[in-house]
Amino acid sequence: MHYRTAHSKHEPNQADPLERGQFGEGGHVFVVCASSLDAPDSFQVYTKGNRADVVLIVSGLNSGNLHATWSSEWRGFAPEWREWLRANAFHVFYNGDAPMSIESAADPCAGKVRHCNG
Repeated sequence: MHYRTAHSKHEPNQADPLERGQFGEGGHVFVVCASSLDAPDSFQVYTKGNRADVVLIVSGLNSGNLHATWSSEWRGFAPEWREWLRANAFHVFYNGDAPMSIESAADPCAGKVRHCNG
């Protein structure tokens, strides 16, 4: 079985080459950072301006054994909001561009592409 390795189309930020990009909603802006430059196995999401305020850590990117760890402050948010944040974090990690809006996250079929292998 082949797992997708963690590579981004995004050019590294000159100030912080591990930063993959940012996204936001309401009053929060979130920053996505890779664990390393080459084949990172995890990424973390923190609030802009406070790297100590880690929101989410996703590990197991290279093995395919994904595990999400939410900080205690953010763990209590609604499951829909946490799914929106997780989806946007993955989008920014892999693409480094503008993520989907919170409205499209409410519709699980929005923007999906179906493939047929036969």
